Amino acid sequence: MESLKIVVAAVLALMVSPAIAQSDAELMFANPSKLTQTDGEDVYNAICAGCHMRDGQGAVGAGMYPALANNTNLEFPGYPIYLIIHGQKAMPPLGDVLNDEQIAAVVDYIRTSFGNNYPEETPVQDVTESR
Repeated sequence: MESLKIVVAAVLALMVSPAIAQSDAELMFANPSKLTQTDGEDVYNAICAGCHMRDGQGAVGAGMYPALANNTNLEFPGYPIYLIIHGQKAMPPLGDVLNDEQIAAVVDYIRTSFGNNYPEETPVQDVTESR
């Protein structure tokens, strides 16, 4: 229950802030080791859905959160891996929040969901090498 409270607070903070620095992301996820989800859908729902929406359609509000649905930028896993680790614009860097297995799992999830059909699995080693 404690980890759920941390995740909910983090998602709400993300929706309010258009851009945040690495240290801010670390503060929002006060204890990243408590985020124990390793299933891609669970990680997506806990971290990503607050901005990209549960259906992957994206949103516009405090920032512009691109749609992941039918997104050809997801064809190659290196692109979402880089963005998740390093962030870009309103996307906070989550490299210190998620471990390599969680990142690979969420990349696989978004590449095979929301109308995307890129079924090749993302090797955890690709995430490790992108850090």
